[in-house]
Amino acid sequence: MSHQRNTSRTSFSFSYTMLSLVIVFLFIPLFVVVFFSFNSVKGMQWESASLIWYKTLIYESPSLWAAFRNSLIIALTSSISATVLGSLAAIGIKWYRFKGRSYITTVSYLPMVLPEVIIGISMLIFFSAVKIRLGLFTIFVAHTTFNLPFVFMLVSARLDEFDYSTLEAARDLGANERQTLLKVIIPSIIPAVLSGFLMCITMSLEDFVITFFVSGPGSGTLPLYVYSMIRYGVSPVINALTFVMILGTMLIAFFFRRFLKTVAASS
Repeated sequence: MSHQRNTSRTSFSFSYTMLSLVIVFLFIPLFVVVFFSFNSVKGMQWESASLIWYKTLIYESPSLWAAFRNSLIIALTSSISATVLGSLAAIGIKWYRFKGRSYITTVSYLPMVLPEVIIGISMLIFFSAVKIRLGLFTIFVAHTTFNLPFVFMLVSARLDEFDYSTLEAARDLGANERQTLLKVIIPSIIPAVLSGFLMCITMSLEDFVITFFVSGPGSGTLPLYVYSMIRYGVSPVINALTFVMILGTMLIAFFFRRFLKTVAASS
């Protein structure tokens, strides 16, 4: 018994050590970026603490905020579209039985497993073939396309655990398909729908490769703008922006974590 306890302690010690190393490896770059965002000069040599780069970020970076506005517009619109389409597709696949159902399910996952370079190039070829001008609309279509499988996967997983006896009970009580959808199915899958929506926003805000291929003049998003800035060296303004986005992400994640728990408990 003592030998088993010693072995267990050793394995736990090794697990905690590896976990600590991974966390340090992941978070040290963020700490370095945040630390140098308060440096009064450019470069990696510390001189004195200052908020000059935050002042530059807020008051002297109109093009950066324009790119951020584009990213926010694309993220919200494409996430809403992907969430609606993906949720309805998952419900339709699970609810109805028709020929080609398994084929459609397989094809729906392709944008998620294909390399982003292939998706970006194929989207560019498609938009050029149908003569659609590259801009915010083409970015919106591209982001909706690669976000849709994530919503489809999450909602499908939720529907796999769905108690279909409630559908029979709803029909016995006289509910038609629309009433069953709105009052029974959708309330039960709301946590998965919201999770898919938040994932879509995250994927859209950070996407660079696909956006690079389908963006046009004046439609640059924040990742494209940051890339154009760091080609000539990392600007401390980017460090300041990184810290602001980290704080914003933490606040949003904390709020939605509590909100999703509430929704999941009530559904």
